[in-house]
Amino acid sequence: MRLLAAFASILAKDMRTYYLKPPNVSWGLVFPLAWTGMFFVRSGANPSELRTLLPGVMTLAVLFGTTSLLAVAITFERKTRSFERLLLAPVPLSLLMFAKTAGAIAFGVLNAFVPLALAAFITDLSGIAWPALVAGVVLTSVSSAFLGLLVAVAVAEVFEAQTLSNFFRFPMIFLCGLFFPLERLPAWLRPLSYVLPPTFGADTMRQGLGQTGLLTLGLEFCILVAFCLVLFLASLWSVNRRWIA
Repeated sequence: MRLLAAFASILAKDMRTYYLKPPNVSWGLVFPLAWTGMFFVRSGANPSELRTLLPGVMTLAVLFGTTSLLAVAITFERKTRSFERLLLAPVPLSLLMFAKTAGAIAFGVLNAFVPLALAAFITDLSGIAWPALVAGVVLTSVSSAFLGLLVAVAVAEVFEAQTLSNFFRFPMIFLCGLFFPLERLPAWLRPLSYVLPPTFGADTMRQGLGQTGLLTLGLEFCILVAFCLVLFLASLWSVNRRWIA
């Protein structure tokens, strides 16, 4: 119960302090919606074709929302030394770091369904496999949050975290098949696509929306879980090496 109370306290504090800050709203919501509108207008797509864009824009909403939030929360608390006080608390480091990312995960999940809700007013969204779609959104949010955590613990300033995040985020837009099929990429670039979590996150959402996927859902879920474990363990190692040791 003590650990659960500590987890809830850290999560509640982050929700009050960081989640609705302008940078998180702009990067996490406005930016992905702007990309959707750009592709929709540029391609001259019919409203019925908007469904094909949804997996990409939902993945963008998750990716930018979670990483932007952690870039602010982790680096700001490290700069003000409030994170050091948390490290002194009798709470396991793994639980502490998961509590710091739990809010970002929830924020990413909510962000993902905003484009879906808006699309429901424009096109027919019947036939959605909700279990697959929700599972894909959650795993994408978890892997994106842990990626953001790994970036945030490697720098000291918010602008550094945002800049380093962009170094990963913008290439992912083109390398992960969010809006362009992976088959259009040069053959020498395709292997890189398969070592990036959003590739599989977007594909699980694509299959949840009734479209053809790259791999089976079960295999993609296992791959996303593996990405989550690797990124989280790498973040713990980085915190121990940079902030504790």
